[in-house]
Amino acid sequence: MTSFAVHPVDLEPSLVAESTYATRRRRARIDVAAVVSVMICLLYLIPGTLIVPNMSFAGRPALLVAFALFAWWALTRLNRRLVMTGPQPIRWAAFLYLAGTMGSYLAGLLRGLPGLEANAQNFAMLQLFQFLGVALVVADGIPNWERLKGVLRVFVWCAGYMAAIGIIQSTTQINIAEYLVVPGLEVKGGIIGLSQRGSGEFFRVASTAAHYIEFSALMAVALPFAIHFARYGALKRHRYFAGLVAVLTAVAVPMSISRTGVVALGAVLAVMMIAWSWRVRYNMLLLGTVVIAGMMVVRPGLLGTVSYMFTGAEEDPSISGRTDDYELVGHWFSQRPWLGRGPNTLVPELYDGLVLDNQWLYTLVTGGLIGVIVFALMHLTAIVLAAIAWRRSQIEEDRHLCAALISAQVVSLLVAATVDSLWFTTFALTVFLLMGVCGAVWRLTHPARTVRTSTVVSYNDQPERDAAHEAERVADAVIRIAPVYRRR
Repeated sequence: MTSFAVHPVDLEPSLVAESTYATRRRRARIDVAAVVSVMICLLYLIPGTLIVPNMSFAGRPALLVAFALFAWWALTRLNRRLVMTGPQPIRWAAFLYLAGTMGSYLAGLLRGLPGLEANAQNFAMLQLFQFLGVALVVADGIPNWERLKGVLRVFVWCAGYMAAIGIIQSTTQINIAEYLVVPGLEVKGGIIGLSQRGSGEFFRVASTAAHYIEFSALMAVALPFAIHFARYGALKRHRYFAGLVAVLTAVAVPMSISRTGVVALGAVLAVMMIAWSWRVRYNMLLLGTVVIAGMMVVRPGLLGTVSYMFTGAEEDPSISGRTDDYELVGHWFSQRPWLGRGPNTLVPELYDGLVLDNQWLYTLVTGGLIGVIVFALMHLTAIVLAAIAWRRSQIEEDRHLCAALISAQVVSLLVAATVDSLWFTTFALTVFLLMGVCGAVWRLTHPARTVRTSTVVSYNDQPERDAAHEAERVADAVIRIAPVYRRR
């Protein structure tokens, strides 16, 4: 099943002035999609612990590009000739998230902070601008479906590269990431190595991610998008390549030997099953059976090791270690229930290496109830926008893409319950990128043409702008009733 060569919405004109329209398919050498694609490559192709010299982890090249995107978006809001017209719910969700985090930041300052906690707070705010910048610029700046699909194709290809590196690490037990150090960057905290797990025959791998759990979660998130392009790619070679990436990402999840990855993979498939027809479900079940059988032949015992992580969870000290921290969470929460201690102020160095491994609990302690609410609101807004776009879509390809976007947000909600997800910048930036895509598909499927084809304002006369928008509304009405008069 292939996609349309040209999406119908891409052919609609975009109003830029009175009686003046621009094409939706106009090309620019450097636009939002191009810069975001560069950011994705930097995020996935080089190890997650490489930074610009003399900087913190916020100095990853991809994160610096993300901060530049935030600055780009913010500067456009200062000039009405540059600002994007039309509503965008992602903006309101991002504003509430920023306001809630800023409230927690001020609460931390008011209680007085030691040096490590103060630095951690500042680092958290810097990362927040980077994450929100990606979401906002993608939601507002992707001009049409063609460019949106281009960004997602880059994401799928880079995920396939990460999966291939992880599979090679697992089968050869050679840490290839050590050979991917880019000249001019420095390693912060070392390249994560292979970690023995189980009987000693198998090793956990992280590929270019910063942690094994992060790697497995990223592969689960990328899988539905690889399946999407395998089904709807415009060219046959693109469909074949995306199908190969889908297999690689599915195989890479158990090779990371992570409970989180398996749960995330199950959640992805559960959401996608809703969007698939019975024929597609049967084909996916058959393909999954073949992949599992192949893994049992090539890597005997691997699936048994993965299953034991669930059946033997009662004997796993990492599980009991997490539950033992619940008493401390209740103590800290009772002290500052609304705004918390301040973002990122639960520094392990000050609390005997304490790591909650639960982003929801961590946010409850550091951001309070308000922090949890605004964090959940970002995910729920993205899910609702993708669901609305799914309902509006008239093309099966678009509905399938919306289902993939919903699955990514569901996975993010689950992963946050098993690990401090915002600490892992590759995963966090990917999730916020896909939040922005949810806002973009909501805009591109909007019933109002002035929202669907919104562009920057290039004139100053507000009455002329209102009159032009009213003319477009009348034109839409004429187009809708014309078939009725023809039948008469």
